[in-house]
Amino acid sequence: MLLNYLNKNIVEAGVDEAGRGCLAGPVVAAAVILPIDFYHPLLNDSKQVNEKSREELSIVIKKEAIGWAVGWASAEEIDKINILQATYLAMHRAIAELKLTPQYLIIDGNRFKPYQNISHTTIIKGDGKYASIAAASILAKTTRDNFMREIHQKYPHYKWNKNKGYGTLEHRLLMEKHGICELHRKSFKLKEKQMKLF
Repeated sequence: MLLNYLNKNIVEAGVDEAGRGCLAGPVVAAAVILPIDFYHPLLNDSKQVNEKSREELSIVIKKEAIGWAVGWASAEEIDKINILQATYLAMHRAIAELKLTPQYLIIDGNRFKPYQNISHTTIIKGDGKYASIAAASILAKTTRDNFMREIHQKYPHYKWNKNKGYGTLEHRLLMEKHGICELHRKSFKLKEKQMKLF
């Protein structure tokens, strides 16, 4: 059972990201403010929810949330400032887009760069503990997956509709065959000498 809040009686936003470990595409973050009594039986960490249920949840979250927003950092920005700073940037952009300014932030993970003067708490595996972080993980994941499916039309030879830019063996083999493009993160270790299952 997910907890509805860390701090009662204040406007609290949950924040999470998707795509931090990918070899291609943006890192996408979401910030979500849920009603204090929000409940959905399928809501959980996006990695624990199947694709069909994630899409259903994203519709419910967008409809019922008090506020929600997504933010991106591109592959180019990731290469320029590194993936950790780009993740913070995407999170900050999501928070900035919220129509209602939160009084407190709860962040999935163990590190965060403070946003303006809003207090925050980082929570390891928070997407499996707090509803608002789980909701943010769903929106970040569905937004990013949909983008990778769309951009697949331009770069079908990488099969991003299937691997979403993650470093699967198939994706790495296709990168070896076709080379890399501008959506690949050039600061990441893109090519392995030993092509193994890992």
